[in-house]
Amino acid sequence: MILNRQRRIPLAMKPLARFSERVQRELGFPEESVSVCFVSDLAMARMNRKFRAKQGPTDVLSFPAGRTKARRARSFRKARERSADQYIGDVVISPETARRYARRHSRGLVSELRVLILHGMIHLAGYDHQHDNGEMMLLEWRLRRRLGLR
Repeated sequence: MILNRQRRIPLAMKPLARFSERVQRELGFPEESVSVCFVSDLAMARMNRKFRAKQGPTDVLSFPAGRTKARRARSFRKARERSADQYIGDVVISPETARRYARRHSRGLVSELRVLILHGMIHLAGYDHQHDNGEMMLLEWRLRRRLGLR
């Protein structure tokens, strides 16, 4: 499921929804097991402060459903083994922040949003680029190539 809860940046939701579904398939997630929600910078800043104790908005946050860090899958293979009825979690993205990062990375907003959808879902698969010695980054680059992202 993909939701748009912000008004500042117009988004073409159907192509983003199709991309989100493709990423779910690539990661072996069941259909309808992840929601992606686009929110304002203000809403993202609130979530970033509440859940990460960090000031200001960020581009993407992932919220795994019913799993602690210790219980999350640690490999791509394990993500594919999840049961079909399991809800994986939520990915929240701020298009305002994404637009700023897109300019910084010299890519379009749609490409940046796709990268963030992928990045957020990889986190839901149990990867953490701050603690996994590059494992998440390697998987993300492999999937970026497969999905046609730069």
